Amino acid sequence: MKILMVLTSHDQLGDTGNKTGFWLEEFAAPYYVFKDAGADVVLASPKGGQPPLDPSSDSDDAQTDATKRFKGDDAAQKHLAETEVLSKVSADGFDAIFYPGGHGPLWDLSEDKDSVALIEAFTASDRPVGAVCHAPAVFKHPKGADGKPLVSGKTVTGFTNTEEEGVGLTDVVPFLVEDMLKANGGHYEKGDDWASFVVTDGKLVTGQNPASSEAAAKKLLALL
Repeated sequence: MKILMVLTSHDQLGDTGNKTGFWLEEFAAPYYVFKDAGADVVLASPKGGQPPLDPSSDSDDAQTDATKRFKGDDAAQKHLAETEVLSKVSADGFDAIFYPGGHGPLWDLSEDKDSVALIEAFTASDRPVGAVCHAPAVFKHPKGADGKPLVSGKTVTGFTNTEEEGVGLTDVVPFLVEDMLKANGGHYEKGDDWASFVVTDGKLVTGQNPASSEAAAKKLLALL
């Protein structure tokens, strides 16, 4: 079992002067769900190498069992520091693809042609595709076999407008995940803000927020 995890390389939070990147819990929890199940996990990002960590996800109140485990895991830290360059990664040989969130993907992965091609390749071959929190931003441009947006007619979730409002970034982000998924024809569903909520439609798995990361990874794994 081989799973590709794709992380952001974007570290600027719009024009705020603040840093962003990937959200630690949304990487660490799925990473260990996959590794503990015996999966061979390959990490990639648009620029390769060490992806930027959103500093907010490294604060004391954002720590979870998975992030604490990661901080004590030298091998996992080395693995993360050496992500492969996304443009050099082929969909061949992988059983599933998973995208951790953080605000970074709103800027780079949502527009990344290599990411779009990978998602379309995985869906065309009926392999699971998963994304959590802001990472469903990657479904902005991929199309299904019918030429419609990939999420059109599918039940999906992602970071809610009210959660974005809660972190005060509604006017900073390039687009709102909830609005984009709806505009692309997705049947958007959500749970309570900040509570774990995951939906599966066929081989597409989406999680609403950081609290959904472990559950989303387990749903993806269940499809394998």
